[in-house]
Amino acid sequence: MKSTSSPRLRSAAVAVAVAVMLSLAVAPGQAAPAAVGVAPPNVVFVLTDDLSTNLVTPQLMPNLAALERQGATFTNYFVSDSLCCPSRASIFTGWFPHDTRVYDNTGPNGGDKAFDSHGDQYSTIATDLAAAGYRTAMMGKYLNRYHMSTPTPPGWSGWAVADWGYPEFDYTLKQGSAVVHYGGPAQKGKDNYLTDVLSGLATRFVSGTAATHRPFFLEVATFAPHAPYTPAPKYANLYPGLRYPLTPAYGVANTNAPEWLRAFPRLGPRARAAIAATYRLRAQDVKSVDDMIGSLVSTLRRTGTLSNTYFVFSSDNGLHMGEHDMMPGKLTAFDTDTHVPLVVVGPRVTAGSRVTAFSENIDLRPTFDALAGTHPSGSVDGRSLAPLLLGAHPSAVPAGWRQGVLIEHMGPVENAVDEPDAPEPNSGNPPSYVALRTAGALYVQYTGGGHEYYNLARDPYELHNVYPSLASKLKAQLSREVARLEACHKKPACSQVAAVRA
Repeated sequence: MKSTSSPRLRSAAVAVAVAVMLSLAVAPGQAAPAAVGVAPPNVVFVLTDDLSTNLVTPQLMPNLAALERQGATFTNYFVSDSLCCPSRASIFTGWFPHDTRVYDNTGPNGGDKAFDSHGDQYSTIATDLAAAGYRTAMMGKYLNRYHMSTPTPPGWSGWAVADWGYPEFDYTLKQGSAVVHYGGPAQKGKDNYLTDVLSGLATRFVSGTAATHRPFFLEVATFAPHAPYTPAPKYANLYPGLRYPLTPAYGVANTNAPEWLRAFPRLGPRARAAIAATYRLRAQDVKSVDDMIGSLVSTLRRTGTLSNTYFVFSSDNGLHMGEHDMMPGKLTAFDTDTHVPLVVVGPRVTAGSRVTAFSENIDLRPTFDALAGTHPSGSVDGRSLAPLLLGAHPSAVPAGWRQGVLIEHMGPVENAVDEPDAPEPNSGNPPSYVALRTAGALYVQYTGGGHEYYNLARDPYELHNVYPSLASKLKAQLSREVARLEACHKKPACSQVAAVRA
């Protein structure tokens, strides 16, 4: 690869080289970029929509399974809110929802409008990496209610974002300054299936940027496997007889459940059949996502950039389907909704490793910055995961690392125009809450009263709320820890969840 030509790129390359030489002296928990020579590494980030952990299997996603064998899987990675737009805002900025002030997908507290009105777009992954000399590109789903008339946000040099891509056909992409409409599946000689279109645009971006010898950051955010669950026509008959992977929480009502969770009818044969059919459609959906992963890896290899690229895969939130007697939905603090995949492959990442330390979507911005040899342009709530990725023992939890994660949600979601994210009947729509997820427990504190506490050692599927039986001292400790974190703003201490034990 040619040496970087601009002063900004030479500066970024020198920063990486110096940081590599000093990496052995980095204190635990601090960021350390990868030892990849003087060329700044590339980052490819594939973000899916509503993908749950039960879709990440070698059968359904073989290309992703290959990445897991070649890199690191984070086993305790969570999202700050199990709702699309708040989660994506946290990814871009490294801030919790109480700092982005994006709490919903629409309305005054939600979507692209709230993100812009609060000035969040001026301090993101894109602005950081653009300042470090990277070519950046955003493709697919940006933030809910993005409008074609909206100017390209700061920091993005490449832009191919859809307005309403959930159906996968008959949508519009803003590609640079051009607005391009893609039709339906019947248009002969043209593949309009959105995930495939994004795959083609992404591979062209990689090929074109590799030819310029500039480092790049690429985010490809699919609408799959979000409702209405439209698989590519070529995959519409895949997986006949595929069954939904049941857990002990499936079709089971919680004991001492909060009021919003008590009124659901038991899952009958019709509901169970609908869930099985939905799971099969979701599995067919992610087949195209997995194809895109394979295509991107092949393009990186062909362009000679694979060995100097970090490939990252994740989701904005999960999805429950029958667990706790709920129909398909999200929004809750249960692991089905907040615990999502995070897989990272790249230079110095130990093949087949499993990182057990707690991590969260607010950590992605400082992590990408650290890998690129730069740092966030402003203070963030998250911490770089680079020390976990690049350490000699990835499964070890560094001294002083957080003991859990903070999860926030504003509800109930009542905006009916937020299709297809408006909660379906009996899918669960909790009121506002703050939650702590630690290794041993899930604690949920609702605005206006009400609490949940699940002892995960005895109750790993979060079925028995034992909060009423907790000692007063433990209840007070949990409340104080939540209050401390909620009062904290834009600094890593805000995500430093402490262990709270009986």
